[in-house]
Amino acid sequence: MHSGRVRPVDEERRAPGRRADDPGAHRHGTERHRTARDLDEAADEALRVLGAALFDELDALADRLALSVLRHERCYLELDLVDELRQACRVNLLRGIEVLADAVPDGVDPGDTTRETGRQRARQGVPLEAVLHAYRLGCRILWDALRTASRTRFDGAYDAGLLDAAGFVLRTNDGSSALLVDAYRHEEHRMRGRDLGRRRATLDALLAGRGRDPGFARDAAAILGLPSGGPVLCVVGGIDRAGCDPLRDPHETLAAHRIASFWMLREDELVGLVAPSARRAGEVPRILEAQVAGRVGLSAAVADLGAADAAYRMARTALRTLAGPGLAVLDDRLPEALLADSPELLPRVLDAGLGGLPALPEADRAVLLETLEALLAHGGSPTHAAQALFCHRNTVIYRMRRIEAVTGRRISEPRDRLLLSLGVMAARTAGAAAPDAPAPGADQDGDTRGR
Repeated sequence: MHSGRVRPVDEERRAPGRRADDPGAHRHGTERHRTARDLDEAADEALRVLGAALFDELDALADRLALSVLRHERCYLELDLVDELRQACRVNLLRGIEVLADAVPDGVDPGDTTRETGRQRARQGVPLEAVLHAYRLGCRILWDALRTASRTRFDGAYDAGLLDAAGFVLRTNDGSSALLVDAYRHEEHRMRGRDLGRRRATLDALLAGRGRDPGFARDAAAILGLPSGGPVLCVVGGIDRAGCDPLRDPHETLAAHRIASFWMLREDELVGLVAPSARRAGEVPRILEAQVAGRVGLSAAVADLGAADAAYRMARTALRTLAGPGLAVLDDRLPEALLADSPELLPRVLDAGLGGLPALPEADRAVLLETLEALLAHGGSPTHAAQALFCHRNTVIYRMRRIEAVTGRRISEPRDRLLLSLGVMAARTAGAAAPDAPAPGADQDGDTRGR
């Protein structure tokens, strides 16, 4: 620690015939010399003499600064940093006084103390604004102490010189603040990168099944910021070729409803783990639906984080049932999910359910599929289907006859209606699996992509 001794004022800087402690010595004549610190000589001497006087008051100043910081910034109390704050106040004030008194020990960079404070506060989680406020309070306390020393110890003899030195004091504090900000942000960036890698590895391990180990699941919950118990849902969003987000601000949206979640980009997908309370699990689809901008699959709820791998597989299956933007909730799309997970069955279901319909020209195929879906949705009623399609009932009857002719199935027959429903689902699922690929049985010479 610095001993409190100050280097004597450089003899060569004193005006001839003047004593070193004569405050008028450096204002003699019309020419005012600048010192090595780019200060007027009177200002430089004021800082040297008054700064040296503050070494004896260091502990009192540190106590005063620590109390002032604690009064204005409660985060130091909340983070249990009271003792550490007081020590940091003393160390930083000592360096500040040494700079003002031009008494920094040889080989010491005063900026090192400031940088270490910035790094330490970033690691402790103290907000940067609070740290900068503490520095401003420290500058104010030092300035008040310099003024008080001039008036009480030197009968105001250094008041004028101190006023001239005000700009230097402020510039010194601004420089220290800039060093602190740089060090804080660099450490914050370093920790974020380290923590991001740790969270990514934890998520990968959960999705690979390591959550079955209760100890690992507890540690994973802490790392990802999720509850250690309670239901978990998984969300998987497909990243399209343009790289657009499939969900807009999902974390913030769920947080606004007091639901914890964790999100990570993995290769060509966005993966989220959502941890609502048991009674609120059913609210998640409604909350997320308004944020959907692409293809998103949502799993059923699993018991806890230990089954995150099962939830992930369910969410990916739900995603595969979508051909375009939307939210696919697994429990609402179980038949499509079964087909998506059994790709070898798709051509068989298409052939059994739709017969030659997928091979029709695109315009005919699209119209007949739309009509078939409407008929199936309304129990085979041409009247209700026509109302849903905004067309004449006779038009629907004509199309229904064409559908039955080309598929070999009758909409009025329950078993045929089931096969037709599965065929429509298979057609949509095939389109979701390869949206740009020709529909099964389609004419390859035209624009026959599945709709």
